Amino acid sequence: MKGKVYLVGAGPGDPELLTVKAVRLLGSADAVLHDELVTPEILRLASPTAQLHNVGKRCGKKRVTQQEINFLMAGLAVAGQRVVRLKGGDPLIFGRAGEEMEALAAAGIPYEVVPGITAALGAAAAAAIPLTHRRGSGALVFLPGHRAGSQEETGWREFVRCAATLAIYMPGQNYGAIGRRLRDAGLSGETPCAMISRATTPTQQWQVTTVAGLHSAPRLPSPAILIVGEVVQHAAEPHQRSVLPRDLEQFLLQAREVKHGELIS
Repeated sequence: MKGKVYLVGAGPGDPELLTVKAVRLLGSADAVLHDELVTPEILRLASPTAQLHNVGKRCGKKRVTQQEINFLMAGLAVAGQRVVRLKGGDPLIFGRAGEEMEALAAAGIPYEVVPGITAALGAAAAAAIPLTHRRGSGALVFLPGHRAGSQEETGWREFVRCAATLAIYMPGQNYGAIGRRLRDAGLSGETPCAMISRATTPTQQWQVTTVAGLHSAPRLPSPAILIVGEVVQHAAEPHQRSVLPRDLEQFLLQAREVKHGELIS
């Protein structure tokens, strides 16, 4: 009897941002094939009997090839196992889910996609940046920062002309090159931007600068994302926390004290 593969989004890092369905599937999985950047706190939600396979890559170094991942997913499912392919962020955004779905369909393996919070949304929430704004940007564009071909350059000019907020994934450490590419696309050097590192985790940090100031901005640890646009002027100060309370139990205790709309002291 064939099993099933679930392509599950692990979100940006905070386990409390997982969907209820993702948590349920992790708890009942026979095997979990996870990316390198999925946090240990999230992996601890997997069933104690589940096989854990690290199939991710870091800094461009692959543990296994995409073809090997496809073969492993299919093989485990054919053996009747419930397989969770756990991906950072959302599976459908820069996550090669398209290739994996094609491989599973070709092998006749049933699969299901469980969305997650993509890095841009987690980073924006952490820094209190509205990705769209009535008096700023009315569009949002996700871009990969690690490809610099001429075709992508042309696209960047089009996005700049429509005044969209740009969320640049995997910008690397050469901030100056990103800044030059943005200016070549027609963006003003005074345009605000924010580099957010390890968003929603206890080690998150971010820096706000301008496109012209990117070359001298402090280098933040990976994984990071760059948000560019006038909306960044609304960002919180880097020392401020703008995520939901991490101690959910304490939060619920406080909520129980609410009576007739007033907090009992």
